[in-house]
Amino acid sequence: MEIIRKQVIERVDPDAQTRGTPAHKAPEQDLGNELIPKDRYISAEFMQREWEGIWSKVWLLGCREDQIAAVGDYICTNIGRESVLLVRQENGGIRAFYNVCMHRGNRLADDGAGHAEVFQCSYHNWQYNLDGRFKEIPDLHTFPQGAPPCSGLREIPCDTWASFVWFSLNEEVEPLREYLGEVVDHLEPYHFERMSMTRWVTAVWNCNWKASVDAFSESYHTAQTHPQLLWYLDDYNVQIDLYDKHSRYLIPFGVLSPRVDSAPEIPPPLKVLLKNAGIDPAAYDGSVNDIRRAVQKHMRAHQDALGKDYSDLNDDQLTDDYNYLVFPNVTFNTHADDLMLFRNRPHPTDPNKMLFDIWMFELVPAGEERPKLPKHDFREEGSSRSLGLVIDQDASNLASVQAGMNSAAYPGLWLSAQELRIRHFHKTVGEMVGESSGTRGT
Repeated sequence: MEIIRKQVIERVDPDAQTRGTPAHKAPEQDLGNELIPKDRYISAEFMQREWEGIWSKVWLLGCREDQIAAVGDYICTNIGRESVLLVRQENGGIRAFYNVCMHRGNRLADDGAGHAEVFQCSYHNWQYNLDGRFKEIPDLHTFPQGAPPCSGLREIPCDTWASFVWFSLNEEVEPLREYLGEVVDHLEPYHFERMSMTRWVTAVWNCNWKASVDAFSESYHTAQTHPQLLWYLDDYNVQIDLYDKHSRYLIPFGVLSPRVDSAPEIPPPLKVLLKNAGIDPAAYDGSVNDIRRAVQKHMRAHQDALGKDYSDLNDDQLTDDYNYLVFPNVTFNTHADDLMLFRNRPHPTDPNKMLFDIWMFELVPAGEERPKLPKHDFREEGSSRSLGLVIDQDASNLASVQAGMNSAAYPGLWLSAQELRIRHFHKTVGEMVGESSGTRGT
């Protein structure tokens, strides 16, 4: 589909910014234009290399701090073949442990949230304190070798940032904020701690985890997969910024895509945007092309009445999607009033499957009571329950993509400039699994 309209997006002046996330365009990187080999998506050998070079080395997102608010609250989260316990301690801190009893290897807790006074193995009743130390070993006198030489559960690094809890399987991992790099200063202005979690869904998908990362790293597919969004956002004039391991793109919302003709009247999606900002669409007398700026000005002027503090955000952040990939597997779709977070987790054994997590958050107006935390909604493989129109549209592609990647006819990804974040992502993947080039095969 050809671009039929030239459209200039008015953005904040990065050099004149007095507030908000930095909007400067990152320096260009020469990533070449080589094909990305399909083996990265379908090979069990490459999956093992990812485990050794990525998943067991980096910081990984575990949960929100408020999901484990009270002493003894815990989240059990699985990553590949490992299972991890994130536990609120007596002193208010959080510690992370492998979720495995040191007796016969039984897992102590199932995936999801829970509360415990002690962690108790359901097999032989070995017990562990919240700090991981042994509490009770039944019939210890019958073990001639005594208790295991460890003090209890094996602990791993754990830290918090921006109301989220992170862990690493690498005991020598660098400090969390060092790993996050630019992301710290870029995302802290959103004050995620003021947002409440409203949705927690996990779905089993028939695709490699990277195929899902790819789907949320480019807007090239919008016209075909999400045609309804062409009346709501500019999918073409997108700012792409590549950093060390992480990346982002800035997508203007509140405008028409240049792929459609200028609308004679306000399209329904833009009416919703106006209404959500507190502007009566029937009373709006500006042009369709001015809606984005009108919404920004209205939100800024009425933030006190709304009970929402936007003072740390730049004007573009009041409408646009600042979409970040925190390598390897977390997408932050950040907006002034909400956060849509995706976590893409590898299957324990099959490169053709993955776990897709959706965490939704909404900014709570000052003085209002926070809603109750949502329960974990797990969708088995093949579930037909909707995840929401846009995600359903993406999901419908991914199983077909994965099947096609297994075809003898398909060699690998042939990427455009609009898919630059995918190429950068694979450069980082390649470096971490020990390839001198980010685009070589296995």
